[in-house]
Amino acid sequence: MDSTTAASAPDLRERKILIVDDDRANVLILTSILKPEGYLLHTSRSGELALEDYPRIRPDLVLLDVVMPGINGFEACRILKKTYGDRCVPIIFITANSESASVLEGFNAGGVDYLQKPFHNKEVVARIRLHLQNQLLIEQQKALVEKLNKADAAKNRFLGMAAHDLRNPLVSIRGLAEFLRDGVVGPLNSDQLDLVNTMHSAGQAMLEMVNDLLDLAAIEAGELKLNPVPSSLAELIAKSARLMNIEAAKKRTRIVFDSASTLPPLRLDPNKMGQVIDNLLSNAAKYSPSGSTITVVLFADPARGMCGFAVQDQGPGIPQGERNRLFKDFGRLSAQPTGGEKSTGLGLAICHNIVTAHHGTITAENLPGGGSEFRVALPLPR
Repeated sequence: MDSTTAASAPDLRERKILIVDDDRANVLILTSILKPEGYLLHTSRSGELALEDYPRIRPDLVLLDVVMPGINGFEACRILKKTYGDRCVPIIFITANSESASVLEGFNAGGVDYLQKPFHNKEVVARIRLHLQNQLLIEQQKALVEKLNKADAAKNRFLGMAAHDLRNPLVSIRGLAEFLRDGVVGPLNSDQLDLVNTMHSAGQAMLEMVNDLLDLAAIEAGELKLNPVPSSLAELIAKSARLMNIEAAKKRTRIVFDSASTLPPLRLDPNKMGQVIDNLLSNAAKYSPSGSTITVVLFADPARGMCGFAVQDQGPGIPQGERNRLFKDFGRLSAQPTGGEKSTGLGLAICHNIVTAHHGTITAENLPGGGSEFRVALPLPR
């Protein structure tokens, strides 16, 4: 081993090893091999004693003889793996039997390796060092994951509190701007009206961002709660289309809902599913050119037990190679809104989580004649 490798090798001294063997000679040989490595060695004379000693010693690795009076090594290993699951440390069998059937039985029982009798000192040291290093790496990874989970939970709490505290003043700012715009406190000249409209648009955009952040924080904290009731998907779409057409008309864009198909009532959370519909229609309007048409159609696929709706636009479509960003947090694409509208990159990620919570799917495809289609499929009632 060169100096670079030695410097980077983890310090394994004082790692605890439990040696389980009824043969005192084997225990003495293994002790003489391993003690110079700085390990803390503990011994058990039988499988039964090993099961009692394991929770008290809490070893980092177990050397387990296969043939012992009472329960053999394979059975002791199976009990340890069943009791401690993923938290069980590596178990290396000690055996004089190198037949493949015996080796296979040991791996099936949960062992990670074998030490063959008679022992070869360097091989014993090398194998044990390898498994202790792997175990140490797994422990470090688990500790890192736990640390990251705590940091992520703290981030979600902060994000939720900050967004919640920002929401009320933003609602007030938007409402005050509407009062001024509507002349409640007196007429405005054209320059003043332009400023108020700018304030209102900025306040609305910020409020939408805050609402998205609140939704994201709730989803990531596992707090997305649904209140499903029998609902008409067609009525939800028709309501959203009516309201969204007011905004779309500013770009001379139309939203057309083809409601010729009928669907049975579905068990939905109408507020959350309405949020999905609003987001898909809003996105379609943002990326559609002036004078274009956005079409919403219902569909049913009894063979698959699914039904739902599709939003089809005449925009630029999904840029090649960017489809994997669509439903990810902050997943903005290179395509830009046609009217300079703002986007947080959170809307489709939130839609994906809401649809998934309804046991459905949301997909996106480019249409042959141009534009794109976003399709939401939901389970048909049984």
